Amino acid sequence: MTIREQITTYIDRQYPLYRQIALDLHARPEVSNHEFYACERLSRQLTEEGFQVTVDVAGHRTGFTGTYRSEKTGPVLVFLAEYDALAGLGHGCGHNLFGPTSLLAAAALRQVLDETGGEIRVYGTPGEEGGENGSAKGSFVREGFFRDVDAALCVHPGDRHEASSKNLACLPVDIEFFGKAAHAVTAPEQGINALDALILTYNGINALSQHVTQDVRIHGIITHGGDAPNIVPEYAAARFYFRASTVPRLNALMQRIGSVVEGAAQMTGATGRIRPCQNQVDNMVPTPSFDAVYGRELAQLGETMLPSDGYGIGSSDVGNVSQVVPTIQPTICITDGPTPWHTEQSRDASRSEKGLASIALGAKALALTALDLIEDPGLLEKIREDHAQQVSHQ
Repeated sequence: MTIREQITTYIDRQYPLYRQIALDLHARPEVSNHEFYACERLSRQLTEEGFQVTVDVAGHRTGFTGTYRSEKTGPVLVFLAEYDALAGLGHGCGHNLFGPTSLLAAAALRQVLDETGGEIRVYGTPGEEGGENGSAKGSFVREGFFRDVDAALCVHPGDRHEASSKNLACLPVDIEFFGKAAHAVTAPEQGINALDALILTYNGINALSQHVTQDVRIHGIITHGGDAPNIVPEYAAARFYFRASTVPRLNALMQRIGSVVEGAAQMTGATGRIRPCQNQVDNMVPTPSFDAVYGRELAQLGETMLPSDGYGIGSSDVGNVSQVVPTIQPTICITDGPTPWHTEQSRDASRSEKGLASIALGAKALALTALDLIEDPGLLEKIREDHAQQVSHQ
């Protein structure tokens, strides 16, 4: 049996187990920093597959790493795993499939790694959808988990097979103002109205949004506006997501936002503050030559990958990884037609037979792509060079 046959045979044999894991995760949706069941289920399975597993990593209690190293030298390749759900909706983005697919790919490749050489890791990264301590891949990058990594791989459920796409950098922030409470009737002159400052900021950001480039997206809500109508609000807060096509563009936008907050503070006498409410999400930097390897493997499995249609309008912390190492995150089809994501339709697709079957297909395509990088050092070096060029020309 060839090495490739060993990989695909193992995936076919283990698929029923990983199918059940995906259904179990779907039935127990958990949001960022609370993926206790998913973390335990996936990390335990990774341990049973022969990986050295560590839980509670990079400042994330539901994050984990799994490592298997051959005695033979070779590249270090990481399979990224996501498993969080959407608040109030569940697995409307297919992460119950995402995590098991990456684990199965890594487990299958482990079966031949002693022969091929190299090191494979699985990084379990919580909170891709954001939320409490969200977008964990930013923490993994910041804490040096990719410092010695040659490439990273994953595949995301979608309504088509499509190459990795660019997307938007995103900074979720809380904007707060601190004033001075006073009775609004008997002593209004003694108060400093934090809500007035926040409303000025909200309107200023709204005015600014008319004069930005087409790649910029701004959306926010007021989360606290005071405690009682007859008390001058001493505290007011809002949460905003600011997006742009690249990190430098996002940084330039945030400078302008800072000026709006500062101006509102000066007009009212309140003290303003902007602070991130989770990790910044960097824009995705595709490496087309890397996606091409995955596309060839997918074709060998009887499926066709469409080229990327350009910019995705959303954001994903896979972008943080793509800034530092070559990374692929193509989509894999789990529906029979176009499907809006973060909806009941996508949630249902994530437990459908087609959705579940994507685990085996995606695991095979990912594992065989990783095998290509291990067996052809020249290919990996070309991908690394292409990635460096892509990063430098954002």
